[in-house]
Amino acid sequence: MWLVADETRTRRWSQRTDPRTAVRTAVVWEVLDALLAQRTQALGRRLDVVDVGGGTGGFAVPLAQLGHRVTVVDPSPDALAALQRRAAEAGVGDAVRPLQGDAGGLAALVGAASADAVLCHGVLEYVDDPAAALDDAVATLRPEGLLSVLVAQRLGAVLARALAGRFSDASRLLDDPSGSAGDGDPLPRRFDQDGLLALLAATPVTVQTMHGVRLFTDLLPGALVDGDIDSVHSLLELERRTGDHPRHRELLALAAQLHVVARRD
Repeated sequence: MWLVADETRTRRWSQRTDPRTAVRTAVVWEVLDALLAQRTQALGRRLDVVDVGGGTGGFAVPLAQLGHRVTVVDPSPDALAALQRRAAEAGVGDAVRPLQGDAGGLAALVGAASADAVLCHGVLEYVDDPAAALDDAVATLRPEGLLSVLVAQRLGAVLARALAGRFSDASRLLDDPSGSAGDGDPLPRRFDQDGLLALLAATPVTVQTMHGVRLFTDLLPGALVDGDIDSVHSLLELERRTGDHPRHRELLALAAQLHVVARRD
């Protein structure tokens, strides 16, 4: 069974799970939910989705529960085994396909022009060549397919480290060509908005939407992020508003992550 868009029903991902955890991902889910529902309606069938670096299925399993077929490509056999268990427990084991591999060989692994959507979340920070990885992801898409890219941002990390009193790390992050704080930094690379858009501009895609993710959540004490339900809902609404506020687009650059969805030309 596959689902089509229902314009009379707003599907809030934050209402599908406990908002104490959803506050960190709900904005990304809501954007994807709306765009994938539109694509489903346009095609009149369920979608073929590829989630590169999808790990244990945090995105893949909910998408399969919406009726889509999802292929998860990940280099970790342990993560893929956990994905299979998670999908089976959710009753969507037949709709989720695990493949061991990485972003550099995506098109060869799953097939060129084989996907209606490709998720590339938290991947470009680690690959040797982000431009080549994006080229390969786009090559995997069918015409008018959707590419969802989620990356860590430099200025968001600078702000977080400065507020935590890690001033030397913040200074290094500000000037490092790769947006890394050096030894001990878990991420080898972070992005600036202009840099990511330049990479996308070199591929045959058109950006559909762009918004910041987790402007406040990563800066707040855990007691506030995981506090009472009303506070969590208020925080989530603030994250929604600041992520793409029409009059304050400068806030995008300060968020922990940048989420861009583009359509293949």
